[in-house]
Amino acid sequence: MADRNIDIDERHVEKKSDSSLVAATFIKYAAYIIILLIALYFLVRYLFPMF
Repeated sequence: MADRNIDIDERHVEKKSDSSLVAATFIKYAAYIIILLIALYFLVRYLFPMF
């Protein structure tokens, strides 16, 4: 029997988490929440007492 020399390619898949992308997403949603809170504050402070 002849020896078979079979090359096996090994693939190491690493799940990369880009920290700058995570930070940008966090800042975006934090800005949405701040804008929502400012809008709610305006409604409660100025428009709600009119009724």
